[in-house]
Amino acid sequence: QVQLVESGGGLVQPGGSLRLSCAASGFTFSTYVMRWYRQAPGKERELVASIISADGSTYYADSDSMKGRFTIAIDNAKSTVVLSMFFLKPEDTAVYYCNAHSPQTDIDYWGKGILVTVSS
Repeated sequence: QVQLVESGGGLVQPGGSLRLSCAASGFTFSTYVMRWYRQAPGKERELVASIISADGSTYYADSDSMKGRFTIAIDNAKSTVVLSMFFLKPEDTAVYYCNAHSPQTDIDYWGKGILVTVSS
């Protein structure tokens, strides 16, 4: 059974940091592209960052609002992908979703999402 379980969300003050983790199981982690998306209230879901499990190559959304503040990393031994977020802003408030994408089969798996609230 495929599972993507996000953790690490919550309430943080503007300027603070958070580290989101996604623990994956039930599929061959090393053959997937792991991604973090987010969906703010009233907005569409958007890609934040992705990483290729096989070689660690990363991609970050070309967004001025996020650039330089988020880092994605992977631990293949633990089948975990981490999103580190720094200098958080109120506009980063969103539900953050972990996604696993297979380039070979075009299959996508999704976590249930975790809420991040940036507020004073």
